[in-house]
Amino acid sequence: MSKSNRFSPEVRERAVRMLQDHRGEYPSTWAAIESIALKIGCAPQTLHEWVRKHEVDSGVRGGT
Repeated sequence: MSKSNRFSPEVRERAVRMLQDHRGEYPSTWAAIESIALKIGCAPQTLHEWVRKHEVDSGVRGGT
């Protein structure tokens, strides 16, 4: 069974960029994730996964 991609790559990139740009405006990273996820219309955990994938892909975080 394949996983449906409800959000386009552009929306995912925009959400990650929003988090990077506005992270300092919140008391914690998770608070920023929750706020931005609400605006995008996704679950906070989903945005968190996108951010982790972006960090791995860009070499900021180790992983595969």
